Amino acid sequence: MQLTACRALISGASGGIGQALVEQLCAGGAQLLLTGRDQAALEALQQRFPTQISLVCADLSQADGRAQVVHAARAFAPLNCLINAAGINQFCLFAEQDEQAIDRLITLNVSAPLQLTRQLLPLLQAQPQALIVNLGSIFGSIGHAGFSTYCASKFALRGFSEALRRELADSPVRVLYLAPRATRTTMNSARVQAMNEALQVSMDEPQQVARQICQAIIHEQPERYLGWPEKLFVRLNSLLPRLVDKAVRGQLMTIKRFAGRT
Repeated sequence: MQLTACRALISGASGGIGQALVEQLCAGGAQLLLTGRDQAALEALQQRFPTQISLVCADLSQADGRAQVVHAARAFAPLNCLINAAGINQFCLFAEQDEQAIDRLITLNVSAPLQLTRQLLPLLQAQPQALIVNLGSIFGSIGHAGFSTYCASKFALRGFSEALRRELADSPVRVLYLAPRATRTTMNSARVQAMNEALQVSMDEPQQVARQICQAIIHEQPERYLGWPEKLFVRLNSLLPRLVDKAVRGQLMTIKRFAGRT
């Protein structure tokens, strides 16, 4: 899909990757409907690109928030691209994560994009060409200590993307799944960044991730995994998971040291 033809709804548009993606899509000529919970950040984007951006501030974890977004999407029509980029993370040991935090993460990372996609699918199917772009994670293919619930949510989103792609194979709607590695945004706390430095884990800038998403949209690439050697680890984990077990086991003391900080 050429960016000049793209009329996209972006969830999580006020986040780090979301804002970088808005900038690059607007630079390519796209028309965007943005949703997120940070109204000030959304309005700042609209002030920069007033002729290309519409806004709806809503909480996608709530049914009435999703209803607001669907109503705005119908007014924005024709909608031909849905980018599910909203998400949250929590770095901690699973035994120390409380029930409310687990529910909140699964609701926003899994239930919200599935429900929003279901409600918007008729609008997308009415177009001659349409895309659903789900923003996952390398941790949607590699379970990693300290991120058990986050990994569960991204494994679910990856499985949803694969299944829906197959289900819509005879329709004009294509389903894309993008899996960034660690990215330097506020979603990754100072503790995560410190751990990554200790483990010598590379972190991408949001602009790098946004460029990859734009390229995937242009080429309609079904799956794209970002970062090396992370792409190799995804392959190894699917073929030789015990090797990855051993590698993460070697990092476990460091992971627990950072995850246990208050």
